[in-house]
Amino acid sequence: MVTMDMESDAQVALRAASAGAAVVREMYGASLARYEKGGGDFATAADIAAEEAVLDVLRAARPEDAVTGEESGATGAAGAGRRWLVDPLCGTLNYAVGNMLVAVNVALRDASRVTAAASADPFSGEVFWTDGAGAWVRREDGRDERLIPSAGSRLVDVNLDPPFPHAPAFRAVELMAAPEFVAGFRPRVVSSTVAVAWVAAGRRAAYVTDGGPGLRLDSVHFAAGIALCEAAGCVVTGIDGLPVDQGAGGLVVAADRETHGVLLGLAQEQR
Repeated sequence: MVTMDMESDAQVALRAASAGAAVVREMYGASLARYEKGGGDFATAADIAAEEAVLDVLRAARPEDAVTGEESGATGAAGAGRRWLVDPLCGTLNYAVGNMLVAVNVALRDASRVTAAASADPFSGEVFWTDGAGAWVRREDGRDERLIPSAGSRLVDVNLDPPFPHAPAFRAVELMAAPEFVAGFRPRVVSSTVAVAWVAAGRRAAYVTDGGPGLRLDSVHFAAGIALCEAAGCVVTGIDGLPVDQGAGGLVVAADRETHGVLLGLAQEQR
């Protein structure tokens, strides 16, 4: 029998994301209170309840670790070596209008690396997870299958949610209108980081978003998905081609170098 002390960080991340996903699934379709954050952003009662479920797991399993939750903020020492990053419901607007394209993201930043992460899809029952070395999807029946990226679908998910910090030098919407993009790819707009996990799983050829610097290390939204993609062997950079935690920001995640090169070139042509 596995005790709590014997659980790996990846197992904790998987269990925490699954707990949050169960809450999101249970509350789906209910009339939920909204909590305005400003700028058109808001949380629902499901965001808050799902985050609490995730935090309950983390507090019990790793009580000494620091945590940053999208809704509850940061706890623990500011310079903590180990910090859990929690996005309890990525795709809140989707969820609020009855769209099931959402994710529950949990990642552990240990010093300068994300060493464990999980991204749960509440409605498919899948949890995409990594221990920092490999990446898998856990099915509803408990089976784990290794994630294998593939650009074969030619589907590219482009995040069009504001703000757009690199406009007018870079506009994601203009990327989709470029002749080279139209010739080789088909755009999709999901507006949830579940699409980042889909790149690792071979269901998307790539994912592109604008965004400010420092997306990786402390982003509750993107840390889990980026860690999954890197562990699966995807090519991950900012829109300037630099590592995402070093450059100008944005994100270009692709299943292979050829796809990444085309999309990065198109992004840089705008700049």
